[in-house]
Amino acid sequence: MSVRVMTIFGTRPEAIKMAPLMKELQSRPGIEALCCVTAQHRQMLDSVLEIFRLTPDYDLDIMEPRQTLSTITTKCLLGLEGVFEQAKPDLVLVHGDTSTTFAGALAAFYHRIQVGHVEAGLRTWDKWSPFPEEMDRKLVGDIADLHFAPTKANRDNLFREDIRDGVFITGNTVIDALKTTVRPDFRFTTPLLNELDYAGKKIVLVTCHRRENYGQPMADIMTALRRIAEDFPDVELVYPVHLSPVVREAAGKYLSGHPRIHLIDPLDVEEMHNLMARAYLVMTDSGGLQEEAPALGRPVLVLRKETERPEAVAAGTVKLAGVEQETVYSMAAELLTDEAAYAAMAHAVNPYGDGHACRRIADAIEWKFGLRTDRPEAFGM
Repeated sequence: MSVRVMTIFGTRPEAIKMAPLMKELQSRPGIEALCCVTAQHRQMLDSVLEIFRLTPDYDLDIMEPRQTLSTITTKCLLGLEGVFEQAKPDLVLVHGDTSTTFAGALAAFYHRIQVGHVEAGLRTWDKWSPFPEEMDRKLVGDIADLHFAPTKANRDNLFREDIRDGVFITGNTVIDALKTTVRPDFRFTTPLLNELDYAGKKIVLVTCHRRENYGQPMADIMTALRRIAEDFPDVELVYPVHLSPVVREAAGKYLSGHPRIHLIDPLDVEEMHNLMARAYLVMTDSGGLQEEAPALGRPVLVLRKETERPEAVAAGTVKLAGVEQETVYSMAAELLTDEAAYAAMAHAVNPYGDGHACRRIADAIEWKFGLRTDRPEAFGM
């Protein structure tokens, strides 16, 4: 007996977290592992597939200029109809909270295919923030049959919604990915990154791209970033700028022209992980970096009003800096000048995993489909 499992993803963050899981599934003799990409983010997705040496079995190639949430969702739904009719998977795996994730789960439901949700149970309890991610993951939670929660707190969130069957605490697969991407002898393809003085300067890695930060929040964040560069001569900011025209316009307006602010193109997963490992501090509105940076001993200031990753805040690896200019500036200034405050965050224990999340997820799938008798152990319990 074997079980046919199809992973579906479409963005770079999903690919980074699903690639090590695909590798694990491919290693299991009882699992026939298939991969379908929607290419919601074409260029950034392809770089991850190349690094992890993954060749999709199906590629919907849906990306179009200035695509909307509606076009992404409808093109995924329509494209997956043919994929499911041909592949006939027993289980569809989706990840996290993207439009691809929601559409993939919904399409599977329409075809009466079981759904596994990787990185389940993250919540802010505000449906508008982050938008549309909070509703995407809640809706997928209602559809899914298997829920792979990274932490106990994520499991408890599902319990609060009366989702109790098929819930497994696994850790986060991104910690598994770091084991293969970060290397001390790594050479960057972006020449600037090889030239930075990581020992003598405080390199601050910045990302800022979320839709809820468009407009005044982004203006305030970027104004604070420029002040940091101006006031701390030992600091250099490195900002891989998202391809969104809105983000690129804001970055150019507020951050260009400063000799110690480096606006560069988006990095592939290996370059981002290795830059993070060499940085002094991470300032981000991303979700994944809140998990990745602490695993590398790097403090994180979250450029958002809330986070669906409260475990990191509780553990002390992450602090919420919000989107107000003065708060963002002052919290960064503290970490740049107060060695004790910095050390407290840098040495805190990462709550997100031990590098074995993919094994636990594959074990759970085998258990669900009768390929093993023992329910897998829970991470952190």
